[in-house]
Amino acid sequence: MDFVDRSIIYRFHHERIEMFGSGTSGALGWKSDESQTVRFEILSQIGDMTGLSVLDLGCGHGDLYAYLKRKYSDFRYAGIDQMEELLDVATSRYGSQPDTTFYLGDCWSADLPNMDYVLASGLFAYKNSETDFIFRMIGRLFASCRLGTGFNLLKNVNDSEGILVNYDPQEILDYCRQLSPKIVLREGYAEDDFTIFMYQ
Repeated sequence: MDFVDRSIIYRFHHERIEMFGSGTSGALGWKSDESQTVRFEILSQIGDMTGLSVLDLGCGHGDLYAYLKRKYSDFRYAGIDQMEELLDVATSRYGSQPDTTFYLGDCWSADLPNMDYVLASGLFAYKNSETDFIFRMIGRLFASCRLGTGFNLLKNVNDSEGILVNYDPQEILDYCRQLSPKIVLREGYAEDDFTIFMYQ
């Protein structure tokens, strides 16, 4: 992701923080707390994470950690985000929890640690000037997971003049099947969203 693309994302979230306040789901770009939670629920179904490690890319406020903690125990969590303002909230909320670490870093180019599950909620919602960006990123996520990766993407969003981008589920599925025969598509939980699980 180039400098211009990153700058647009920074500006988008700074405007959202000013509009909705720091630490809110609105600051992250979610329509509501409920829209964020329903995506967390789907991602959490990738597998039993008890006793395993989880990497959360584009972790924002780290709230996926809190959701997973209600379902699974004794897992190790690492969250990465490029925006210090968001990570400050994450660290304040969850940084003192055991086996929980937050990193300031560029999810698109930084070396990613190998962990059992690699998850991304909302990370790929933004338009990008590089046409193969989504495919390269899916490959990065899959290469970093020991067991599986899960990510959600937008579809049917009318934002032609804005920052958001839609993806065709079939096109994404076709690419994922080049990397792994073990692919699951989840739809129907939201009209504008779908989730893919890829397993090693």
